[in-house]
Amino acid sequence: MSESYCTYQLLIGLARTTRLTVGRLGIFTFPAGRYVYTGSAKCNLEARIARHLRAEKNLRWHIDYLLAAPGARVSGVRRSKQGECVLHSRTPGAIPVPGFGASDCRAGCGSHLKYLG
Repeated sequence: MSESYCTYQLLIGLARTTRLTVGRLGIFTFPAGRYVYTGSAKCNLEARIARHLRAEKNLRWHIDYLLAAPGARVSGVRRSKQGECVLHSRTPGAIPVPGFGASDCRAGCGSHLKYLG
């Protein structure tokens, strides 16, 4: 993949409603359905995506907790040249968990995870 890509979206399916502890963010209930997570990598985007897709990994980022949930599955990956917050803001959906994946966000996104239904 081209080095000019720095942002990605994970398309995620959650087979059943799941209650999860998401690191220090807290405990949340995620309804069954489709989600999209927007992230970025300053370098080596493909390694970051591959890490997310691995079953075995240390739970480091918020998205790791969701992807480790029983019944969670990445159904697709989109790569983009748009900035993370711009891409996220142009993505439809509802914010299911305030602050999810947005600890370092300075644009006021509120979350980088959206619930699509």
